[in-house]
Amino acid sequence: MKKNPFAYFIHFILLFLVNQGCGDVNIEENKINSINIEISLERFDQKFDSLSESNIFDLKNKYPFLFPENYSNSFWLKKSSDTIYDILKTSVNERFNEIIEVEEEISHLYKHLKNEFPKIRVPRIISVINNVDYQNKVILADSLLIISIDSYLGFDNYLYEGIPLYIRKNLDAKYLTSDITEKYANELIENPLNRNFLSKIIFYGKKIYFKDIILPHENDQIKIGYTNDEYKWANENELFIWQYIIEKQLLYSNNETLEARFLYPAPFSKFYLEIDNDSPGRIGQWVGWQIVKSYAKRYPEIGLEEILKLSAEELFIKSKYKPRKSWR
Repeated sequence: MKKNPFAYFIHFILLFLVNQGCGDVNIEENKINSINIEISLERFDQKFDSLSESNIFDLKNKYPFLFPENYSNSFWLKKSSDTIYDILKTSVNERFNEIIEVEEEISHLYKHLKNEFPKIRVPRIISVINNVDYQNKVILADSLLIISIDSYLGFDNYLYEGIPLYIRKNLDAKYLTSDITEKYANELIENPLNRNFLSKIIFYGKKIYFKDIILPHENDQIKIGYTNDEYKWANENELFIWQYIIEKQLLYSNNETLEARFLYPAPFSKFYLEIDNDSPGRIGQWVGWQIVKSYAKRYPEIGLEEILKLSAEELFIKSKYKPRKSWR
């Protein structure tokens, strides 16, 4: 059977366009990788482990911000050898005996940050043991980034027994760069002046989209902190979620209870329907993310910094967001 020469031509054009697109992506990635940033994580947790009367003054001089003056030297010496600290230290040393991979991931993050926001300074990055303070896993303060490394031991670590599963599932090192990126999103994205539900979901949607750009090789489940099943549920029920928001006239509602129902960390979202137990928490954040992604796809020439500055109303209208009927 004779081949159609026109089909050959179309096939050639498609291959050219695909390769051209891949080439552009590779050129951009090579440019980012060439940015000279190498992260060295200061293991204060290990230095504190060897605290003694002979070195405490040296350590306090090097890390004064980690030794509040209202606590005596004897307090710190006792803390460095107490039972709880010893248990945490053992688990941390087992999990993070080798830190090179973590440093490489953080370096890659900062290269993408620098590419988008050249004025950002790479901070001094320090790991501490902080009694599994999962509400403050990462602290960003001026030129310091402090990581509570004992909050990243893995969701199945026995030390996390008693912590609710919806929190415990994110206590894993695979979420570290996502948590760091979110701290920068908090710094760079202004809180909405309008307090309606639309403004709030777009605000959170921008923060997750920020991760799309800064962590381009990370999977979506990590960015939003969903399990595979939770992410699948959100995608498969996108149409239902959106219909519910529209039918209940929630978009322009100022009802503050919507934050607890759909935006704050929780074991599930609260539609007050039978499906609640199957839904992941923070589903409003997920919807806001889809709206921002819809805008970015429609206006690929608009950069990240400009998208972050858009009002929720303008971004929503121009996104022409339409939920998918089904992910499958």
